Amino acid sequence: MMMWSNFFMQEEDRRRAAAGRRRAQAQHKSWLTPEQEGKIKLVLLLTTVGATLAVLAVGTEFWVELNTYKVNGSAVCDAAHLGLWKMCTKRLWQADVPAGRETCGPAELPGEANCSYFKFFTTGENAHVFQRTTKKEVSLAAAVIAVLGLAVMALGCLCIIMVLSKGAEFLLRVGAICFGLSGLLLLVSLEVFRHSVHALVQRVSPEPPRPPALTYEYSWSLGCGVGASLVLLLGGGCFLLLTLPPRPWASLCPKWGHRAT
Repeated sequence: MMMWSNFFMQEEDRRRAAAGRRRAQAQHKSWLTPEQEGKIKLVLLLTTVGATLAVLAVGTEFWVELNTYKVNGSAVCDAAHLGLWKMCTKRLWQADVPAGRETCGPAELPGEANCSYFKFFTTGENAHVFQRTTKKEVSLAAAVIAVLGLAVMALGCLCIIMVLSKGAEFLLRVGAICFGLSGLLLLVSLEVFRHSVHALVQRVSPEPPRPPALTYEYSWSLGCGVGASLVLLLGGGCFLLLTLPPRPWASLCPKWGHRAT
């Protein structure tokens, strides 16, 4: 008889524990109304666009194009394009260069290409292009900051997914901060890269032969980086607004909040 009573008591305890867990899960998810969930998903879609642009920018090597001037009597000219990790030099046919353009390019034109990854990530050597030398410290800093921005962006995505799946309300603010910080880090990386380009153009080798005159122009990968930074900053701001109460002025101005209701 004692055994049966213990059995029924254990079963009752298990049922109560299961009911308590269900109530706790319902309380965690009760704050997320369908309207709020729709807004969060809409902003997440916006930040997904920014994340795609960020990955595209960091992973491609069309941040800047270096172009030599066309030489009369020559059928070819030299150009180069580089990013955070990789540099490509190209020999283009002058007949393919748009008419009226004084310099070689754009780099997307077909031609003989020679691409290589920067060695300052492995052996610490500077890269050389058109008898000019990169400043590895600045280039390395730009790459590290960009990767850090991608890591923070991934953390923000994880936080928002946890908000939608588990109802973890506090992670919405954390995700907003992560997205805003990732956009800011990408902007800093772009500025550091700009300084590395200026250093590259100015660091001319004194050894003969005489280095060719160069012009440079920023390309579409850098444009993707700028767009990604702005979209991520906007997405972080929108997520931060969603963490505010529906009528934030009610607590600051009680009379105004009462009138609005």
